[in-house]
Amino acid sequence: MSQQPGEILAQSRMGTMQIVAVALCVLLNALDGFDVLSISFAAPGIAEEWNITRGALGVVLSMELIGMAVGSVLLGRTADLIGRRPTIQLCLIVMVAGMFLVPFANGLTELSAYRLMTGLGIGGMLASINAMAAEYSNARWRTLAVTVMAAGYPLGAIVGGSISSVLLAQFDWRAIFFFGGAVTALFLPLVSMLLPESIEYLDRRRPSGALERINKTLTRMGHATVSRLADIPESTDAKGFRQLFSPALARITVLLTVAYFAHIMTFYFILKWIPKIVVDLGYAPSLAGGVLVAANIGGMAGSLLLGLLSVRFNTRWLVIGALGLAFVTVTYFGLGQATLGQLALVSAVAGFCTNSAVVGLYALFVQSFPTEVRASGTGFAIGMGRGGAALGPILAGFLFETGFGLSTVALIMASGSLVAMVALLMLGRPRAAA
Repeated sequence: MSQQPGEILAQSRMGTMQIVAVALCVLLNALDGFDVLSISFAAPGIAEEWNITRGALGVVLSMELIGMAVGSVLLGRTADLIGRRPTIQLCLIVMVAGMFLVPFANGLTELSAYRLMTGLGIGGMLASINAMAAEYSNARWRTLAVTVMAAGYPLGAIVGGSISSVLLAQFDWRAIFFFGGAVTALFLPLVSMLLPESIEYLDRRRPSGALERINKTLTRMGHATVSRLADIPESTDAKGFRQLFSPALARITVLLTVAYFAHIMTFYFILKWIPKIVVDLGYAPSLAGGVLVAANIGGMAGSLLLGLLSVRFNTRWLVIGALGLAFVTVTYFGLGQATLGQLALVSAVAGFCTNSAVVGLYALFVQSFPTEVRASGTGFAIGMGRGGAALGPILAGFLFETGFGLSTVALIMASGSLVAMVALLMLGRPRAAA
């Protein structure tokens, strides 16, 4: 039998169209990075205008993370049912609506609802683009493509944070969300024009006209077409979440979810609370945004370095090392620094370690889950793990509110990375994903 579509993509050189598809996934993740952290840049202004406590602010900072948890699970499954591309388009529409509604919020309840809506779209987007970046890459560059895609998240925070600092110097916090909504809307036509449906998805799910759509995309890529599609193996026909907890995948699903849940709590403590912590130390909100930008510059560097190293070294061990360093650096962040420059430097190192571990976990999702449940598995792990993301800012706010100092709060929040490290040590070598 002639080569099947998945084999053609896995064994051939990556063409321009594939590189463009992965690059667009990077930009979509950058968009997610800005949309998630927009509330962090706006938080000092919101707290001052509405006179809200740290505890209440922690809840607001977590609302889109709760939405991301739900969106990752539900829309991750949707991506496996109706396709990656239409799910991404749906998520963009939800994100646009949420971002544009925030400036019109009349209180914390409305603001929380609109951030929850934005989070639904972001969560589904993350699961879909993680699968898409993997499925448009060949076997040699798949892990690197996923880690570079994940590096888009801090890239969005860097660019968005820099722009937010300029906006905050001229306008109030609402300008951040008007800007974010407009940029998000621009991606709808880009996805329609530049991001074809995943060939692996079409091959596994076999929607109407699958062969014709696959061959059309293969032709656009410059690859040979296929005359027929192989029969779907019986074992790949199990549906959805039930397969994630089959004997072959249950242990992988649980341990990856625990690892992501625990570490993402640490990760979002840093990303969500830096601006407010810096303002409370006596600096202007525009300067606080600069410290968060420094953390994300470090995060992007960590993402790219881990991606390059993963081509030659075992990804799981790289992530385990990054998690250990994340615990140390986040704890050190809590000790406080004498100057704004030193605070920015420590934040950058903490961002380097925490973000490299996050993108390494994304790569482990791709390596561990087979194609037919890759978006579902990624969505489940991210979705359940977002509980840790939501818990991080809330728990930190509660600890601050009850009188704990920054050093104690940072040590408690950093412990999530240690829990994640133990989970990955228990995981063993991930299976080769189909």
